[in-house]
Amino acid sequence: MDIIVVTGASSGMGREFALQICKKEKADELWVIARRFDRLQELAEAVPIKIRPIELDLTDFDAIKKYADLLEEYKPNIKILANCAGFGKFEHYENIDTKVHLNMVDLNCNAPMIMTDYSLPYMQEGSKIMNIASCAAFQPIPYINIYAATKAFTLSYSRALNKELKYRGIHVLAVCPYWVKTEFFDRAVVSEENPVVINYDVLYEAKDVIKLAIKDLYTNKDMSVYGVKNRLQWFATKLLPHKFVMRVWLNRQKLDGTKEKRKSRKK
Repeated sequence: MDIIVVTGASSGMGREFALQICKKEKADELWVIARRFDRLQELAEAVPIKIRPIELDLTDFDAIKKYADLLEEYKPNIKILANCAGFGKFEHYENIDTKVHLNMVDLNCNAPMIMTDYSLPYMQEGSKIMNIASCAAFQPIPYINIYAATKAFTLSYSRALNKELKYRGIHVLAVCPYWVKTEFFDRAVVSEENPVVINYDVLYEAKDVIKLAIKDLYTNKDMSVYGVKNRLQWFATKLLPHKFVMRVWLNRQKLDGTKEKRKSRKK
């Protein structure tokens, strides 16, 4: 049985990937993973192949064992694993609870590793792994501290893994989006009255980011970067000192590095 596995498939780029990949890749089943089971079931009417909704909290490593048990039971051929689940918080480090920091690391870093580890024995030559990173991976970002650090991990992990799995003919791609219109902001923005980010420059559409990501997944690229401003940022952060980049970020968002954000912050 050939399958495609997508985490974070209940919304955002995970859901968009599930919708688009069925037009590109043939499979017997699409295994979609998220906490919101009802959202996963809705995909059954939107894709042309059989859906297997799997309700999992990917921050609970004991719960992820359910995925391993399903693999052992069905012994499928995993053609694509897309790790799309993740979340962030826009706030000063000291204003975020330690449990939130740890959950961010668990979901953004540990979960893709565990999903990959469980999946690799069921992948063959030509199989593919896609991990959603972020343009936040290109540099340290104050007030988006832990999220940016987790995405830097995802980017580095994915690019190195791509080299290590080349001998098996398995391709790994890291997707590094800019700001994208998804439900991500519902959880990331701590205070709508006094938000951290007041200058977004541009908000891209998830369907466009994923369209390029799928195209890049079928090439030898190890990173997918959608959008002119995103590419400019990637280029700039390779050339400019990160101290300077962080200072520019703080100035543009009118932040001074303290726990209390300035009250006169207007776009």
